[in-house]
Amino acid sequence: MTASPGRIAAAALLPPLGVYLHRGPGRDFLITCGLTVLAFVPGAVFALWTVLRNSPVMPAPVEPATT
Repeated sequence: MTASPGRIAAAALLPPLGVYLHRGPGRDFLITCGLTVLAFVPGAVFALWTVLRNSPVMPAPVEPATT
């Protein structure tokens, strides 16, 4: 999934929000929250990396087999 400009802006300005919009409430979101509480810059860097990396948010749905 490609990152939209809104998700990139959210990751830069409010890192936990950007990760939440892109990945949902999970491990990456909690890491971003922790890093942002400790210091804003590491949280923002991790959020941007999370949003911009090429990893699918969810696996593609499997088509039912036709027989």
